Amino acid sequence: RDSLYVMNLPSGKPHQITPDGVRAFQPAWSPDGRWLAYVTWDSTGGYLWKIRTDGKGKPIRISRSPAFYSNPVWSPDGSRIVVLRGLVWEREQRPFDFGTPPGMDLVWFPARGGEVHLIAPAQGVGHPHFGPESDRIYLYAPGGLLSLRFDGSDRRTHLKVTGKGLYYAEKPVPADDIRISPNGDWALAHVQNQLYLVAVPRIGGKAPEVNVNQPSVPVKKLTSVGADYFAWTPKGDITWSVGSRFYQRQFDSIRFESKEKEQKPDRGSVDQKKESSRKSFHLVEDEPGVHHFDVTLERPRAIPHGRLALKGGRIITMHHGTIIEKGTIIIRDNRIEQVGPVDEVPIPPDAHVIDISGMTVTPGFIDTHAHWFEIRRGILDIQNWSFLANLAYGVTAGLDVQTATNDMFAYQDLVDTGEILGPRAYSTGPGIFSNNAFKTLDEVKGVMLRYRDFYHTRNLKSYLVGNRKQRQLVVQAAKELGMMPTTEGALDLKMDLTHAIDGFHGNEHALPIVPLYKDVIELFARTRISYTPTLLVAYGGPWAENYFYTTTDVHDNPKLNRFIPHHILDQKTKRRPWFRYDEHVFPKIAAQAARILRAGGLVGIGSHGQIQGIGYHWEMWALAAGGMTPEEVLRCATVNGARIIGFEKDLGTIEAGKLADLNIFTKNPLEDIHHTTSIRYVVKNGEVFEADTLKKIWPEIRRLPDMWWNHIKPVKRPSRTEDGSR
Repeated sequence: RDSLYVMNLPSGKPHQITPDGVRAFQPAWSPDGRWLAYVTWDSTGGYLWKIRTDGKGKPIRISRSPAFYSNPVWSPDGSRIVVLRGLVWEREQRPFDFGTPPGMDLVWFPARGGEVHLIAPAQGVGHPHFGPESDRIYLYAPGGLLSLRFDGSDRRTHLKVTGKGLYYAEKPVPADDIRISPNGDWALAHVQNQLYLVAVPRIGGKAPEVNVNQPSVPVKKLTSVGADYFAWTPKGDITWSVGSRFYQRQFDSIRFESKEKEQKPDRGSVDQKKESSRKSFHLVEDEPGVHHFDVTLERPRAIPHGRLALKGGRIITMHHGTIIEKGTIIIRDNRIEQVGPVDEVPIPPDAHVIDISGMTVTPGFIDTHAHWFEIRRGILDIQNWSFLANLAYGVTAGLDVQTATNDMFAYQDLVDTGEILGPRAYSTGPGIFSNNAFKTLDEVKGVMLRYRDFYHTRNLKSYLVGNRKQRQLVVQAAKELGMMPTTEGALDLKMDLTHAIDGFHGNEHALPIVPLYKDVIELFARTRISYTPTLLVAYGGPWAENYFYTTTDVHDNPKLNRFIPHHILDQKTKRRPWFRYDEHVFPKIAAQAARILRAGGLVGIGSHGQIQGIGYHWEMWALAAGGMTPEEVLRCATVNGARIIGFEKDLGTIEAGKLADLNIFTKNPLEDIHHTTSIRYVVKNGEVFEADTLKKIWPEIRRLPDMWWNHIKPVKRPSRTEDGSR
């Protein structure tokens, strides 16, 4: 997550070596094993540090000036630390954070501390490391594995590795990363989410290109489950990790077998298939010479203590349609203890009472197609405005369906342990795409184990993984492993229909044709495949978000400006396209969603991360534009959302035993769905917050700390004279 631990193998226990409160990332071992270099990041910027691995002594700061540092690595003699360096301002301004950011420099510091030395502008390269030469730094860019000297000269490209790409790629696509071996004869390549060992050809001229799917040199696939991080040991053995499991493989254990014959799809009987599914399946990780070690770190979940009584409000329980016009909710710690009419629910003498007379209470909102795009990857950002904006607008839980990295699981941990404030941040993790090139059920199971056993999630995003047979393999593997795969049809209604027929748990985005006839409505209703239309990015016409940007005041909204950096609001709200209302397609798509819901289907609400917080309400209002009643919209936002993401036992309704996630409104959203923004209080996990400020008022009073963007004011333009000059 964000602290450094050291663990002795094979049977040691991890112990923390960085001080509490220090956000440390991307550790790198010194050649003698006595030190770790690492980087930090907070609202003031970051630094490069080192610390003794035996836990003795305090951290030593290497860099003098704050910057955005990443990917440190020691030189083989231990005298220098190479690192990427960028501007704090540039990292804060970027709404997305993938790959090596623009404007970074490759620099080095003396390991003892001292002046920084520029090697070269990074220009998109990353992952610095060393190979057989002590005076050359190896790096990776989509163009291949390259190296240069400490003065930036003699730049060479050594190897290009490619593999099968996503469904739209016409040619093989570059690997995600390549690392040269200590002797320079081999390279580790991360391709198609898997780790490969590739021989490095010794030829002159243009750098050789190796396709791992059709190799011209020795290639060995080292993983079935996949790899998150990987490295060479100084002796030339191989290490990698996935989730909380660390792997080692001795190089001498690797054998290069002849290419296996492509396995044909199993066309046996249903009974034969069931019997086959009960048998264990082969993983490359089970081969001789591979050793694994599980790293277990436990932190207590954040659970408030005490009793709270919310008295006198209208309670829309979403439990069998029950509405209590004047009721009381008793919360003990983080769960609902009792709910009912005020004259039937006695208030315990030890309960703190909040009078909500005249207000309306619903379960917390659940975003079934969230994207927290702006969250920093790799080096985490604790001041997380995406989470804050959503929570302030009553989104107490959400499922991010395709996160591109596994970092969202770390953010979820930080929320669950109370170290940062935000919704219940569930996610599928990185999507499963067509670049996996599945041929057998075993291959699919191997990939899914990464999610179930190492990321500890049951939710999957399967996006155009291939032909229908491959999609059916995904569904079959998910059923056998207890997973919940959601998918989308990419504007192809026929594919959407096969998703429902074949047994996918969910289907994201709108069905792209209107109107839908009864057979399609009944298919989606009776299969109970969940349907999240994401009208803000509607198919077949202008996106609904453009309607709301041009008809509501977003840019100058005080609440949004409190929780979203102003430059982000500038980017999102200015110069939006305008369309006549009758040009918009979202009311027509919403009308079909209403028909599916009324036929017994499972419809959810997903904001797609278009604009955090308020976007969820826009999605609710867009559904209402298709004819859903306010009660139906609220059902989609609460109890249906809990069922779709797989947490209906704990979320979605106001009843005894459920987690205490609630929204309290000053106006009744059953009278007008646009009243959903009248949130007075948000209750999340039993804690009560003022919605406009996220000031906590129970179980203790705590003001939300200032965030870095609160001190950045928009640039005021000079006033215009009557003739338009400035």
